[in-house]
Amino acid sequence: MVKETHKSYAEFYSIVDDLLHAPDFVKLDLLKHHYGVSRMHHCINVAYYSYILCKKLHLDYRAVARAGLLHDLFHYECSKKRFGALRHAAIHPKLALRNAQKLTTLSKKEKDIIVKHMWLCSTAVPRYAESYIVSCVDKYSAVAEAFYGMIQLCKLKFALKSY
Repeated sequence: MVKETHKSYAEFYSIVDDLLHAPDFVKLDLLKHHYGVSRMHHCINVAYYSYILCKKLHLDYRAVARAGLLHDLFHYECSKKRFGALRHAAIHPKLALRNAQKLTTLSKKEKDIIVKHMWLCSTAVPRYAESYIVSCVDKYSAVAEAFYGMIQLCKLKFALKSY
C-alpha cells in the first residue's frame, strides 16, 4: 500500500494532485474494489508503483502516473452489475477513458494506457511499454490488495476471538 512517506511520493503527488482532488476521482473512495480496498486507493497504488517502475526504466513516468490514476474511473459496484467478469473487463476501460477525458486532456499514450489496462483479460493489445507496465502493475496490485484484505479480516477475526 502506498504511504505518503515513501521517498518519491512528493514528486508523484505534484504530477497528479489536480486529479486526486477532482470530485469524480474522490467518489471512488466510496466504492469497494479489491477485498477492503477502495477503488480510489487501488488507482493510487497502480499509479504510484507504475510511476516508480517507469522512472527507473527512463520511460514516461508522468503519463503513467496520470493514466494509472484514471484507469478505473467508473462509478458502479462491479458486484452489483448483471453482466459477468469478462463483459466488465471489456466495458470498464472504455468507460474509464470517457470519464477521464471529462476531467483532463489526455495524450495518445495516456489514452492507450487507460483503455488497454485490461490486457490479457481483453483483446486490446497495448501500443506502448508504459501501457504494459500499468496493465501488469494493475494485476499485481489486485493480488496484493486481496492478500491485504484477507490479512485484515484474519486480524479482525483473531481480535474478536480474543475478546
